[in-house]
Amino acid sequence: MLKRSGRPPPESLGDRIYHLRGAFLMVAVPLLLVAMVLYATPSASSNAYALTHRKVSPDRRPSASFAVIFDAGSSGSRVHVFRFDHNLDLVHIGTGLELFIQIKPGLSAYAQNPKQAAESLMSLLDKAESVVPREFRPKTPVRVGATAGLRALGADASDKILQAVRDLLKQRSTLNFEPDAVTVLDGTQEGAFQWVTINYLLGNLGKDYSDTVGVVDLGGGSVQMAYAISETDAAKAPKVSVGEDPYVKEMFLRGRKYYLYVHSYLGYGLLAARAKILKVLDDSGNPCILDGFDGSYTYSGKSFKASSSPSGASLNECKSIALKALKVNGSTCTHMKCTFGGIWNGGGGDGQNNLFVASFFFDRAAEAGFADPNLPVVKVRPMDFEEAAKNACQTKLEDAKTTYQRVEEGNRPYLCMDLVYQYTLLVVGFGLDPWQEITLVKKIKYHDALVEAAWPLGSAIEAVSSA
Repeated sequence: MLKRSGRPPPESLGDRIYHLRGAFLMVAVPLLLVAMVLYATPSASSNAYALTHRKVSPDRRPSASFAVIFDAGSSGSRVHVFRFDHNLDLVHIGTGLELFIQIKPGLSAYAQNPKQAAESLMSLLDKAESVVPREFRPKTPVRVGATAGLRALGADASDKILQAVRDLLKQRSTLNFEPDAVTVLDGTQEGAFQWVTINYLLGNLGKDYSDTVGVVDLGGGSVQMAYAISETDAAKAPKVSVGEDPYVKEMFLRGRKYYLYVHSYLGYGLLAARAKILKVLDDSGNPCILDGFDGSYTYSGKSFKASSSPSGASLNECKSIALKALKVNGSTCTHMKCTFGGIWNGGGGDGQNNLFVASFFFDRAAEAGFADPNLPVVKVRPMDFEEAAKNACQTKLEDAKTTYQRVEEGNRPYLCMDLVYQYTLLVVGFGLDPWQEITLVKKIKYHDALVEAAWPLGSAIEAVSSA
């Protein structure tokens, strides 16, 4: 007899599958689930497309950002409140795309009373905070940018006013306040912010520099010119003395690097220029003042004799005085191309071909009757300022109230002077062709609303981006 072995007979394939069915299910079911998930989930590229093209429900939409910017100018104080979405596009605050309120006089009018200067901003601050939702206020940056009016006061007086404003914001504001956000803007900042504002509203940022527009902004105490230039021209910019603002500012906006020529002419704003023009002839009658006026003009705490010439106002004589006030003298120019006062003009080029001029240029043109004050932008020529000046200089003060009803009483005696200066500044100072078309700008249409074409928007964009 054969001896029986202790090993069981070999299992068939069916028996093995039956015995391993539990382990098989433990492995197969998870694998099947993974496969189903992978099949149902879009690829990375299609998922990215879905994220950037789907509509986001309101409760999941990224929160807005607000910015409150005070423009403390020489002629008055203004507050701007902006609201941005996550793409840095402006969105509505109420019925418009910004809150804009202004008061007079400016901070520089309170040179002897810094606390009163600060308190003059309270009404603006209250209205600004009222449109920022309570939950957004602690993270909403507030900036106060003082311009040429405070620059002209001198360091001691302006520092005291600025400190009083800082104290006010610290004690009374619920916004995100940083002490260094209350400052006197240098001319480069003001001009650069204005350029950013206008080109942002026009949708030009991110395009080639040749597709942007140049800007001339005439304030009360200073005038700024800014336009984009080529990298080649930027390399030719003259060196400046220690402590002076460079001629070229590099900016990276919407994915593109810009070389921005910008210069601020302190003391050449419209209100400051009046003082310069009056000083040319000291106390004698001035041919830039409308016939029939005898009084004084006060600027930056100083008073100047202001009376008409016995023979009345004269366009040509006023031009001669304006040229002296501008200091247009070729011998002071050490560069290949200059504007006035020995300042490099940036070299010109495509970035300057389309020029937008703002602030007092628009105001006087509207008051003189050759620009429609109800339009946000108006196409004119520098020659139009001379034609308007010719008419204004022939008008007696007693007739000006009827002829120029839009001009405030305090500005009427100087209407001839203002228009002559503006023409001289554009044509002789900045070298524009008298027949060149330029765009007077007050506001710019952005989507479905009009927005003030002023430097605070550029400052707000930077403030929100930094935050």
